[in-house]
Amino acid sequence: MIETFRLTKRHRAIAAVDDLTLSATDGQVTGFVGPNGSGKTSTMRMVVGLDRPTAGTATIDGRPLREHRAPQRVVGVVLDGRGAPGGMTTRAHLRWLAAAGGIADQRADELLEEVGLASAASRRIAALSMGMRQRLGIAAALLGDPGTLILDEPVNGLDPDGVRWVRHLVRRLAAEGRCVLVSSHLMAEMQQTADRVVVIGAGRLLGQFDIGDLEEGTSLEDAYLRLTADVAQYRAGATGRGGQ
Repeated sequence: MIETFRLTKRHRAIAAVDDLTLSATDGQVTGFVGPNGSGKTSTMRMVVGLDRPTAGTATIDGRPLREHRAPQRVVGVVLDGRGAPGGMTTRAHLRWLAAAGGIADQRADELLEEVGLASAASRRIAALSMGMRQRLGIAAALLGDPGTLILDEPVNGLDPDGVRWVRHLVRRLAAEGRCVLVSSHLMAEMQQTADRVVVIGAGRLLGQFDIGDLEEGTSLEDAYLRLTADVAQYRAGATGRGGQ
């Protein structure tokens, strides 16, 4: 379970995340959505200990991640597919990460097969397409068989087959009792994938609801646009609301 309580991150006078309290529970896919610059990535980085909060707390299974003895077995993270070293092969990269977590090489090889990269095991990461890098990032997140997954825009760069594969994967992981937090700008895809949605804007919580609670005839996109109408900074034609 992921929980934040009054989580705040300031960069000088700017609040990237502002007094944010939310939760993502086990056994569900929680969609995490908001306009560009709303604070989603900043929130996820604080949850996994990459950034320190200015105030408030972020915990996984009741504790900050730094207090867990085996982080790879607690949470798997996809935040930026560009972080992998381009000179390494996909297999070497996964095996190196596995060794760091005390995980057998066999697990890395199994995951290359599971994410559809077995035929690219000897290919250097720099030569991979964006979609292949996304698949590699998901494999890395699954190495420790964690109970929590945090995926930032996991379908970016994927073809329709890959998008469907990610959808089925996260639904299966949640069905196994894991906590899955997924950010996306694709509302139609999120409506098919998530059990529950958390909407933020300008670093603040705007709303949270179960997908099943949407009114008949109302799409997630409709609900999202209503909630974010006053905080979307870069909406076309929004010069009267900070869109200049």
